[in-house]
Amino acid sequence: MQRRHLLTLGTAAAGSIVASRISQAQGAYPDRPITLVVAAPPGGGTDIVGRMFADHLSREFGQQVIVDNKGGGNGNIATALVAKAKPDGYTLLMQYSSFHSANPAMIKNLNWSPKDLTGVAMGAIAPQLIVIAKKVPADNLKDFIAYAKANPGKLNYASFGPGSVAHIGGVLLNKAAGIDLVHIPYKGAGPVSADLVAGQVELAVMSPPSLAAHIRNGNVKALAIANEARHPAFPEIPTTAEAGLPSFVFDAWYGMFAPAGTPKPIIDKLNAAMRKIARLDVVVERSTQLGTVLKDWTPEQFDRFVAAEGEVWSKLIRENKITLDE
Repeated sequence: MQRRHLLTLGTAAAGSIVASRISQAQGAYPDRPITLVVAAPPGGGTDIVGRMFADHLSREFGQQVIVDNKGGGNGNIATALVAKAKPDGYTLLMQYSSFHSANPAMIKNLNWSPKDLTGVAMGAIAPQLIVIAKKVPADNLKDFIAYAKANPGKLNYASFGPGSVAHIGGVLLNKAAGIDLVHIPYKGAGPVSADLVAGQVELAVMSPPSLAAHIRNGNVKALAIANEARHPAFPEIPTTAEAGLPSFVFDAWYGMFAPAGTPKPIIDKLNAAMRKIARLDVVVERSTQLGTVLKDWTPEQFDRFVAAEGEVWSKLIRENKITLDE
């Protein structure tokens, strides 16, 4: 009996030591650089928002937050990398909404699952803009729709790949406006922006961060914002309802995730830092300039939002028969 008692005490002591070490490790987090994997090439909205937070996280933690762009594979390269990473808070993901919400509905043998990731914090929500190339002979949405109807199948719309926000936005715009724009998939928002400015494609439904500078410089024409209200960054751009297409309301989001199993204290510490950063005047100003909206959400609120988005996107994809072959 005495021996069993000693063994029990020994086991309890060992467990207490392990728990204490884990607690100390989490309390010291981060004690080395963090890698923020961005599921898109440089230059797009996901990259811009990711870098905005990464810079301030570096200052907040006193540790470098390294941005690692892993574009391609419809976001699956970056997402799978983080989903399979060690759940210690040192490998994080800045995710784009359609990759997270659409891919599970479009791809049967996906190399990751939403259950492999846990939400950390919302980066930003971005109401979508309907933007056309300067060469297109239209200055408002009604004129563009009329021009598109007069040229069925002759005009293109760009996306960041099948199932992306820009792709589904184009599908819904075709339906809502009764037009026939041809889908041209790219590998990221940066290349789409470049070809839209160059006039290689006629239209894109895109998040403001990717095009804000081009809109202000007059390199492209923004016809409407697919939101219920105008955005303070672009007060001159009408809503789709004001522009004559009230049924078209659409947005995207950029959020931070960690591998499932990451200790809750680490998730909470990251979330608190993200929310603190989102309240900084310089970040609020930058977000407004980009045309995005910041959200002060807990990890639980963010996870609930993401789950609901997955259901909405799954339904959209099934109803519109969207596949990776489009």
